[in-house]
Amino acid sequence: MTVRFQALPSQEVRALQKGAPDAYGMRPERKISDGVGVPCRHCLKNVEAGEPYLIIAYRPFPELQPYAETGPIFLHAEECSRAQESAELPELFSRTRDYILRGYSADNRIVYGTGMVTETPEIVDTAAVLLRRPDVAYVHMRSARNNCYQCRIELAEADAREFVA
Repeated sequence: MTVRFQALPSQEVRALQKGAPDAYGMRPERKISDGVGVPCRHCLKNVEAGEPYLIIAYRPFPELQPYAETGPIFLHAEECSRAQESAELPELFSRTRDYILRGYSADNRIVYGTGMVTETPEIVDTAAVLLRRPDVAYVHMRSARNNCYQCRIELAEADAREFVA
């Protein structure tokens, strides 16, 4: 079973980079990176020292509901290329020892019992196990220290079609 790591959609990111309001209706905050710990959720690369970046409130859910967590994330202030969807853990995430993985249902609710702190080398396999569950539609990867959203993980399309059939 193949998973795919997904960065934020370019359409959303471009709007924010042009000053669109974030999940709280606020304009993105603009800062200059010191080069340490400023991961862009669109290109899935660190914002280098001296480069401008945005801090926004992000809610990775289509509608408000009790499980629609909102939190801070970083984006390059200038346009960057969206990271290609990949079955391999993006290199950016290899620098941290662990992350929270949490499964969500098709109606965007937390699937209880799926949340766990996962050692980085185990992320791909653990996400695949969660995605085998019929009640899990997708997985969020979040910071184990601050709970910040990192990326979304889904089954690769071919595996998803086979899994449903």
